[in-house]
Amino acid sequence: MINKVVRDMAEAMAGVQDGSTVLVGGFGSVGQPDALIDGLIEHGAKELTVVANNAGAGRIGLARLLELRRVRKIICSYPRSAGSVVFEELFRNHEIELEVVPQGTLAERLRAAGAGIPAFFTPTGYGTLLAKGKQTAEFNGKPCVLELALKADVALVQAELADRWGNLTFRLSGRNFNPVMATAADLTIVQANRIVDLGGIPPETVVTPGIFVNRVIEVPVDGASVQEKAA
Repeated sequence: MINKVVRDMAEAMAGVQDGSTVLVGGFGSVGQPDALIDGLIEHGAKELTVVANNAGAGRIGLARLLELRRVRKIICSYPRSAGSVVFEELFRNHEIELEVVPQGTLAERLRAAGAGIPAFFTPTGYGTLLAKGKQTAEFNGKPCVLELALKADVALVQAELADRWGNLTFRLSGRNFNPVMATAADLTIVQANRIVDLGGIPPETVVTPGIFVNRVIEVPVDGASVQEKAA
């Protein structure tokens, strides 16, 4: 019987290694899997390369992971956003490496990884510092830059609904980087607001098929999992 629902956060994070490349879903704080990030902190993995839309805000979630010096490098589109105090401190002190990727390019690099496409050309970034050292070519008179697919070891994803097979739906703006990241990692771990019975998600509303998902843990919006409530 296929059942990807795990008992607790320790089981969800089992096997995540030092030096892993970790995709973190969300757009700013919307759809960010904060419970999984806390689980990763508790797990203790370090020297990570994190791929996210931004570099965190305040001193919680992704920013907390950075503050604890667990992240060696961050790949993101918006390293400086409202409340990104931790990243700025680390970057100013040369304690973290940064790779800036335009948001559309970042999404496409992830999508390409999930689709098995090794690389693609895009006009975005041509003629700027972001194109330095990259192969270029011209298509129909438009110069383009070669970008590589971005495959990761682990993806941390936040979903609205999941079933035990790992089929997922997302709520409103929570459907941002989460679906493409779910397809682009060797190990995809999902925190779902609610786990429903098989058949509880109509097939035509499934956004991420369970074939891309390895582990699911229920984290209701009040922050307490079913397992914690039962304890």
